[in-house]
Amino acid sequence: MQLSNLFRRKAVEEILNDAAKDHSSEVTTLKRDLGVMDLTAFGIAAIIGAGIFTTIGNVAYNGGPACIFLFLFTAIACAFSAFCYAEFASRIPIAGSA
Repeated sequence: MQLSNLFRRKAVEEILNDAAKDHSSEVTTLKRDLGVMDLTAFGIAAIIGAGIFTTIGNVAYNGGPACIFLFLFTAIACAFSAFCYAEFASRIPIAGSA
């Protein structure tokens, strides 16, 4: 994977046209688009996600009542992230857009 592909752009109209072309055929097949870097990123994300649940006991013990504020701040940040994903998915209404 080249770094120039990391910031590539494609117009929304082009994405929708490609999706319409793909749906015009009768036979539907999935393309293999995940590479080594993608699968590595998924693995790291899974490890970090599991680490959040295993360290919460230490956080509650050492942080005390401030732990509640940490959860509130994190919930607000996650809500903003979810709103961004929802907005992006509604702008490009095809499967796998977000």
